[in-house]
Amino acid sequence: MVKSKITGGNTNLLFTTKVLNKYDVRYYTCQETGFIQTEEPYWLEEAYASAITKLDVGLVSRNIQFSETLARLIHASGFDENGRYLDYAGGYGLFTRMMRDIGYNFYHTDPYTQNLFAEFFDLKDLGVGSSFELVTAMEVFEHLPDPIAEVSQMLQYSDSIAFSTKLQPKRKITTIDDWWYFIPETGQHVSLFNEASLRFIGKKLNLNFYSDGSSLHLFTKRVLATNPFGRREPFIVRKARRLIEKFDRTRVGRRESLMQRDWELIRKIISG
Repeated sequence: MVKSKITGGNTNLLFTTKVLNKYDVRYYTCQETGFIQTEEPYWLEEAYASAITKLDVGLVSRNIQFSETLARLIHASGFDENGRYLDYAGGYGLFTRMMRDIGYNFYHTDPYTQNLFAEFFDLKDLGVGSSFELVTAMEVFEHLPDPIAEVSQMLQYSDSIAFSTKLQPKRKITTIDDWWYFIPETGQHVSLFNEASLRFIGKKLNLNFYSDGSSLHLFTKRVLATNPFGRREPFIVRKARRLIEKFDRTRVGRRESLMQRDWELIRKIISG
């Protein structure tokens, strides 16, 4: 019986599908939390032959959005805006560079990828035992074959972790086609979470859990007065943003993004 990577309890076989278009891989769901995991991912070295997959056409736009969102989260949660921050498993260092560009003292760490965009602002450039106001892990959790161990490692640097990962849809999942986020073509998404599984991790590691209910989340030992993701901008600000977006579309010639169309085309190509 395959044990849950979250609870250590029993799982049920969910389905079997092709990963990297050649391996028959079993996916399991945790009976207690609904967390979804693959069988032990023996294919990861092959999957990470390139840090950025051909399907990750949203890399740049995602980092732009996350940099804006994280700046608001840091302010809303009462973190020291002059403190030091660490982007964990930060890939080529783009997010670290962008956060530094808007004034936050971010550093990068990723032992498997060359830091191209934030050279000289890497964990290895700091002293041993460095600590941070907050660790960020953007689009990392779904890649973790052992989430409890990896989150515990992140806590060596800070007692707060802001992270992004898509939550499972509310509808029942029975096949690979029920959710696009599995992305078996790349073989990198091996842990798929719902709110119950993230809350379980928080409780197990003595962390408070806050979430926007969709893709952005926070583990922290701090007790916050309110959910930092629940604070909406004032109506007048939201209205102004809509008017600016409309102006951009009509007067500046801003066109509809080709990202989704490109993603579908590339997925079709690499799927053969």
